[in-house]
Amino acid sequence: MTTDYETHIKSGRRIKSDAIHGILFTAPAITGFIALTLIPMIVSLFLSFTDYSGFNMPKFTGLANYQKMFSGEDLFFYKSLKATAYYTLLSVPASIIFSFAIALLLNSDIKFRAFFRTVFYIPTIVPAVATAVIWLWILNPDFGLVNTLLMKLGLPVSSWLFDEKSVIPTIVLIGLWGTGGTMVIFLAGLQDIPKHYYEAIDVDGGNSFHKLFNITIPLMTPTIFFNAIMAIIGSFQIFTQAYIMTNGGPNDASLFFVFYLYREAFQRSNMGYASALAWILFIIIVVFSAIILKTQNKWVYYEGEKA
Repeated sequence: MTTDYETHIKSGRRIKSDAIHGILFTAPAITGFIALTLIPMIVSLFLSFTDYSGFNMPKFTGLANYQKMFSGEDLFFYKSLKATAYYTLLSVPASIIFSFAIALLLNSDIKFRAFFRTVFYIPTIVPAVATAVIWLWILNPDFGLVNTLLMKLGLPVSSWLFDEKSVIPTIVLIGLWGTGGTMVIFLAGLQDIPKHYYEAIDVDGGNSFHKLFNITIPLMTPTIFFNAIMAIIGSFQIFTQAYIMTNGGPNDASLFFVFYLYREAFQRSNMGYASALAWILFIIIVVFSAIILKTQNKWVYYEGEKA
């Protein structure tokens, strides 16, 4: 018969063994985070206070980089913020509404449902560069497929990516092509809604609109909340479209913040200034995420929470 002391010793050894095993299993992830994320962030924070080109020794300049941004000395800083904010304002609601509508359709009882789900998801696995090149050809104002079809139908054509007023709305429309991942998340949320809620609406004589606004949307608010945060973060980090399709043009109308950061770092060799830009972007994303997290109690409904 074991004593309480022996039981305590065995329990302590088991806990210690479990802790060692846990540390060993998580060591690769922890090491990767420290080496590839934490240390680069610390280094970039230091470089943001220096004049560093990537080829010289960093020269400490204090807040000079940040003063250059906010004083108006750097004209492209506010241009890039404005372009990114405009894109975010358009793309986030558009992607949420579009992907949610597609998920609703694909969650209904339609023929070839599995086929259509695959079709709408496939664009998300196509490389972003390939997608950008394809759309650049499709939307060419001279010989592109879209303008050719519009002319044959007698409809007005557009300059699409080659006009200051239409370039960002066009990039937003192109972005809807790759919302399959968001659609899948919405689809998973829709399938998690208990069927008896809809049956209760049927018993009460309700229609599809009653089901949508009284059952589906309220129970989908946690999923909408998650997708909204991810969409906002992704919209502030848009880069490929500007890099491949527009080069920030025309007339800097699509000079998105991350593309401007890239240009400062790798084309102009202003690594110190680019590091400061990166930290400003980080702060902006954190602030917007915090605001959304703060407001979730007012519009996000969690079924298991107490009233």
